[in-house]
Order: sequence, then structure tokens, then C-alpha cells
Amino acid sequence: MLVYKTTSGWKIQAAEKYFLLPEEHWNGWMNNSIDIPAVNSIMNTLQLTNAPTPEELLAPIQQQELWACGVTYLRSKEGRREESAPSGAADFYSKVYEAERPEVFFKANPTRIAGPGAKVRIRKDSNWNVPEPECTLIVNAAGKIIGYTIGNDMSSRSIEGENPLYLPQAKTYDGCAALGPCIWISEEKIAPETIISMKIFRTQTLVFSGEVKWQQMKRTPESLVSYVYRECSFPNGCYIMTGTGIVPPKDFSLLSGDSIHITIPPMGTLINNVA
Repeated sequence: MLVYKTTSGWKIQAAEKYFLLPEEHWNGWMNNSIDIPAVNSIMNTLQLTNAPTPEELLAPIQQQELWACGVTYLRSKEGRREESAPSGAADFYSKVYEAERPEVFFKANPTRIAGPGAKVRIRKDSNWNVPEPECTLIVNAAGKIIGYTIGNDMSSRSIEGENPLYLPQAKTYDGCAALGPCIWISEEKIAPETIISMKIFRTQTLVFSGEVKWQQMKRTPESLVSYVYRECSFPNGCYIMTGTGIVPPKDFSLLSGDSIHITIPPMGTLINNVA
């Protein structure tokens, strides 16, 4: 099933019908008081509603923190090495790619996250900025993955490349992430052959495209969750970006007005323009 957050509340799409989902049910899923098999029994009690329109879609997140993982794909390791070579920090990224412990970091709270159709931002003090398309895990309070959504981890490569210690500034700022257009909730895991793709348009001209298979990620989703949840509790659950395997070349940087399209079946396409 697909779950949308809209200006009129949460909506579930199931069996070609749409239902209004009370907020307490969504909170129940996230704090582990309701499990996925219980959803079908809940459906019989929900009010039918109309399909959400693009204009009413919001980022599908409530009170959760958004965390992120880095250097989980080979292309990401190569990209980080390219940008950090002048500072002499390239070896850090090779080491974390091979290490048992992954790179994990806090990304954003809900107020800094854009929804479908909303604008993401590039930092005014950075001259090299890229989007990072990432499959994002929806994890309940008990650390169980209950769903997936599309994420855009906006990144300032010039800032991170100057010094790895600048990572929080390169990653966390107003409009630094986007989520949507919906959450796919299923007892099934995302298929290994699922393709994550991204296209960037500038004045309606395609200026970059790329894709990667989910199975090319070096680490398992469960291992990433285990490290994020290690010594941290999330009573409202947590969203976890799993890293990117698509990195534009080093001569590419986003400009204001660019349109970013990220597609991951079965969640659809997340579209955001750059402010």
C-alpha cells in the first residue's frame, strides 16, 4: 500500500481506493503499537476519500528525525575521494567504505525537509552543490523497517571537500532534504533489482541523468538501521537515507531553477526545484 501525507491528512491507497488515516494510527505504526499485519483490519474502519492531488502533497513525515548514511555505494566513495583530494582527506572515504562501521549522521528535522513540488536549497556559501537520490527507510521505534520513500540528500560538495569536519554544514541547513511523494508500506523488502534513477533539467533541458540498482549498495538496510539505533532511541521512529550511487561529474553544480526528478518504483517520482 501507498501512504500519502496531504494538507487534509494522511491518505492510504490500497486496492485502487483511498482512505483517510487518523493521525493516531500513523503514530501507532511508528511507535510500534500497531504492526503491518494489523493494517487490513484497520482498513475496514476507515473513511473513503479522494485521491491526493499534487498540490496537496506534503513531505510524508511527522515527528521523526531524518538520519543519513554515506559512502554505501562505490560511486559515492569515488565522488567523495574526488572532492576531498585537495585537502588530503581522500583516504578517509576509502576506509569507511571498507570498514565494518558505516558513516551515519543526523540530516534534518521535519521543518528543514521539502515535500513533493516544494523547493530545496543550495547554500549561499558553497559553489559546488548536488542532489543525492536515496532510497529512504521508514523505521519504527523498535528498529523494524516498515516502509520506504524517496529521498533527496542535498549536499554542498565544496564544503565537505574542504574538510571532512565540515560535514554537518555541508549536509544540514534549511531546505537540505526532500521526501516523497509517498511511503510504500509492505511486508516485502524492496527488490534487489529495483532501479534508482535521477534526471536534472535546466530550463527544460536535460543536463544530467543517471541510475543505479539497489543491489549495488555495499551494506544491508538492516545493518544501517542497527548502527543508527545503536545507543540512540527513537520513540517516534526514524527515517534513514541509505546513501547514493549516483553522483554527477565534478564539473557539474546545481543552479537556482534546476528541476530534480528522482524515481524509485513503486514509490513513483519525487520532483523538486532548486530555490
